[in-house]
Amino acid sequence: MTEKAKRTEELALTETGIVEKPESIADLVRRMIHLIGEDPERDGLRHTPERFEKALRFLTSGYHQDPEKLLNGAMFSVCYDQMVLVKDIEIYSLCEHHMLPFFGKCHVAYIPDKKVVGLSKIPQRLTNQIASAIQQKICPLGVGVVVEARHLCMVMRGVEKQNSQTVTSAMLGAFRENVQTREEFLSLIRDK
Repeated sequence: MTEKAKRTEELALTETGIVEKPESIADLVRRMIHLIGEDPERDGLRHTPERFEKALRFLTSGYHQDPEKLLNGAMFSVCYDQMVLVKDIEIYSLCEHHMLPFFGKCHVAYIPDKKVVGLSKIPQRLTNQIASAIQQKICPLGVGVVVEARHLCMVMRGVEKQNSQTVTSAMLGAFRENVQTREEFLSLIRDK
C-alpha cells in the first residue's frame, strides 16, 4: 500500500469515527490470559498485563543500546600490554525461541594495545557481539569472551535438565591464534 493510499484510508476511518488505538503489549497479554482460561480481571491478575509489559520492555532494552555509546565513556589510554580479565559479569536476558529468561555469567578478556575499557557497562548482548564491540572500539591485540548461562526454557520445559548450562565462546586475534594466551584465559576463569 502506498503512503498516499494509507493516509486516504486513515482519513476515511477518521471521518466515519472509527479510529482504533494500536494494541499494546498489555492488551495482548490480557487476551492471552483469557485464552488460557483465566479471568484477566480477577484480583491477582488485574494488573499483570501492565507489569508484564513493563518487565518485557526492561528485559529487551539491551536490544536498543548502542555499544559505541556505552563504551565511549569508559575508555582510557594506558601503557599496558598484559591480559585484562573481568570475570563473573552477571547477565540476564530472554531466549529468542521461547521468550523465557536465561541468566548466567560472562567472562571477558583482552590484551590492550594502548587502550582499556571499563567493562561494567557491557550490554546484555552475547558472546560474538561483546567480542566484536570490544575489538572494534579499542582494537586490542585479542579478545576472549565466554558466556555461561542457564536457560529456563531448558530447565522448566523441553529437555527439563535442572542443572544444565550453555557455554559459548568467542576468541579473536591473539586469543584465537595463540594457544598459550587462550589457555591462560580459560584457566583464569576456571579458578574461582
